[in-house]
Amino acid sequence: MTTMLHRRAYDRLLTWKHEEQGASAILLEGARRVGKSTLATQFGGNEYRSYILIDFSNVDEAVLDLFRTQRTDLDRFFSYLSLYFGVTLYRRESLIIFDEVQFFPQARAFIKHLVADGRYDYIETGSLVSIRQNVEDILIPSEEDSLELNPLDFEEFLWAMDQRPMADAIRESFESKHPLPEAIHRKAMDLFREYMLIGGMPKPVADYADDHDFAQADKEKRRILSLYRKDVARFAKGYETKVLSIFDGLPGQLSKHEKRFSLASIGKTARMRDYEDSFFWLSDARITNNCYNSTDPHVGLRLDEDHTTLKCYMADTGLLVSHAFPAARNRTGVNSVYRDILFGKLELNEGMLVENIVAQQLKASGHDLFFYSRRDQTNAANTMEIDFLIQAPYANANLRLRVAPIEVKSTGRYGTKSLEKFKNKFGARVGSQIVLHPKQMRIDGDRMYLPLYMAHCL
Repeated sequence: MTTMLHRRAYDRLLTWKHEEQGASAILLEGARRVGKSTLATQFGGNEYRSYILIDFSNVDEAVLDLFRTQRTDLDRFFSYLSLYFGVTLYRRESLIIFDEVQFFPQARAFIKHLVADGRYDYIETGSLVSIRQNVEDILIPSEEDSLELNPLDFEEFLWAMDQRPMADAIRESFESKHPLPEAIHRKAMDLFREYMLIGGMPKPVADYADDHDFAQADKEKRRILSLYRKDVARFAKGYETKVLSIFDGLPGQLSKHEKRFSLASIGKTARMRDYEDSFFWLSDARITNNCYNSTDPHVGLRLDEDHTTLKCYMADTGLLVSHAFPAARNRTGVNSVYRDILFGKLELNEGMLVENIVAQQLKASGHDLFFYSRRDQTNAANTMEIDFLIQAPYANANLRLRVAPIEVKSTGRYGTKSLEKFKNKFGARVGSQIVLHPKQMRIDGDRMYLPLYMAHCL
């Protein structure tokens, strides 16, 4: 039996359905194999009297002809669509899903007229919906809302693992600022380490929830990585070599102390202007999460982002684990490697995984990713590195937004000099300071020391 996953995005689709009442379509964007089609069909089956799924990655030419030849006669269009799929459509009680709509952009352009007609609701799913070949010669409908589907965050992973009471306890602890009992804290950290290795892609998570077999989850993750490589060759026409050089270099880049992506590792003459499209492609495919340097941090972090200085994280940390380690020869070997990592017996730069998983949690919570980095050889007080910057309400400023710097620590022994320098330099712009670490929660004035398993709460 395969575990059914509850996704937070399901509730957002419910809100869209009840609030919009057919006034807009919704585009589910996300990486391949992140569960877009499954979510859309579950939603259609549960919340509508009937639904039709049109998979544009594998659809009969006759269906495409309906979109080409019947656009001006919607009565006939819907009648033929209903007959072809053998599904009765009910006014305001049926859903039509345009799955993998990037393979037929004309259908996306048609959404404007379908929404105006008002008979049914529409969900589109897609990857790479923003790259040039998928938006050429079409008018993006203003009647299209967008919802990004990310890999499961830690809370969703706990739901999948039948650990909802633990998920609720973590959330309540964060909101009350009251630490969990030590035994519960240790269990939460153990579960978080499992999550860090498995990641949040639905199939590996469901497989692991069913049988706790690392080897099967790893097999599924490697299939996804192989699919991504094939997608690069298929869709990144003209710069596939550059995209693959970045993709293949990610584990090495993230294992460095300074995780900023160094193009010098690709080639001595490599320049950002030549690779910017490749970074965008990987980000648009939701394979990576790009994190940009905010050179003069304030609440409008995007106003001062430096596109030439970035950190490039894998969108899913479980995929990063499989990407970083060669495949073991057999199931026993795979499980042995994972358990050695889980229990700290295998020497590796765990900071690579911890920082990547925090980036993944922040992204899932709706934050754009920024960091702050400055080197000043003449004044050490100006040299600092802040892992992440987010906007957050600040209690001492009547809950107005301030910059909240975040430092990520993979071990229990660390310093916080950069946080102190950052506060001294930017003063009133800075609100709460956050340290994410493996230890218990502790509040010290404006500084919150939070367990790593609370990153999704920020």
